[in-house]
Amino acid sequence: MEKLEVIGAKKLKGNIKISGSKNSSLPILAATLLSNKKVKILNLPKVKDIETMLLLLRSLGSKIKLNKKNKSVDIDNSKNIKIFASYNLVKTMRAGILVLGPLLARFGQAKVSLPGGCAIGARPVDIHLKALSKLGVKYKIVQGYIYAKATKGLIGNTIKFPKISVGATENLIIASSFAKGKTVLKNCAIEPEIKDLINFLRKMGCNIKWTGQRTITIIGVRELKKIQYKVMFDRIEAGTYMIASALTGGNLKIININPKIINTEINILKKIGASIKIKNKELNIIGRSKIKNIKLKTSPYPGFPTDLQAQLMVLLCKANGRSEITEKIFENRFMHALELNRMGAKINILGNKAIINGNVNFKAAELMATDLRASVSLILAALSAKGKSIINRIYHLDRGYEEIEQKLRSVGASIRRISE
Repeated sequence: MEKLEVIGAKKLKGNIKISGSKNSSLPILAATLLSNKKVKILNLPKVKDIETMLLLLRSLGSKIKLNKKNKSVDIDNSKNIKIFASYNLVKTMRAGILVLGPLLARFGQAKVSLPGGCAIGARPVDIHLKALSKLGVKYKIVQGYIYAKATKGLIGNTIKFPKISVGATENLIIASSFAKGKTVLKNCAIEPEIKDLINFLRKMGCNIKWTGQRTITIIGVRELKKIQYKVMFDRIEAGTYMIASALTGGNLKIININPKIINTEINILKKIGASIKIKNKELNIIGRSKIKNIKLKTSPYPGFPTDLQAQLMVLLCKANGRSEITEKIFENRFMHALELNRMGAKINILGNKAIINGNVNFKAAELMATDLRASVSLILAALSAKGKSIINRIYHLDRGYEEIEQKLRSVGASIRRISE
């Protein structure tokens, strides 16, 4: 079992290039199943979830040529595509459910395992299935598998999601792109990764338009084009390193980004006390000794992302006074707080609200990661603590952060991977 050893209390200084977005790459890779033409995807991050999605596509019959050096993949789904997505692959990755939409759209049937991923609440697939049923899909769940069929093909309809769901929005956009007639999706997620998926599908030849702030209108098509597409930057990775700079009193230049997309995060870090200067596709963030307390709620884009909640909590442990974070997206997403308290934090959890008492000097400790974003929050705390910390169960980390040790070492961190 691998661990991370972090020796903290060092200011980070230098440049960090942000990788391609994991959360954008996954639905785009799934959406390639719609097409019988060759597709090339650029700027793929080298993370475990991407490897798993490519394995899943291979298991379905996709011909894949991965160029790790160039971070690109060529995909050919023209022949012998299967409709069965097995438990062994889908169990480790929530995004496995995203193959359901394209398989139903192209082949009219699918058998897909219920998904896995981080243990951060229920995250039910009911929203996906009920929405697909309005396109004419009949489904049943038997022994952990979704059996779905659209005997007459998918038929366009007007669908309003009962709550904002990124995954359900993605699945329905992909599926509706091949549905007969017009589909109107209401109360959609509007995350940048959704817009990236739509841009990809449009480039392939899909007819998709925004017809309201959270309304998408899709006219189904049957023929798609051979294309090449570059995935957007990872805004969660960018936010993580911005917080790392603010936390350690560092001076980091974050490059290969679109600052407009992360405007909420920039404004919050400025409010807390960080100095941020923006120039074109990069920003410079300098951490200050005085960190201000705040009250904040996670919310769908353009609000503050739940995927940065754990990292921000670490920073607020250093703030003057009491801060509050209310988690509005997922249940059970404060498990990192217990580990932070072992390092000297003073965090109280009241339902979906975390009360963070500041002015904490973290102490090095041996820690246990519980999910992807919690694992990186423990790294941040360890970077701030004097002495040597050990972080266990880092397989969570490898699901979503590309070469994190190398990137942190390049800006002055003392961090290394060790094996038992």
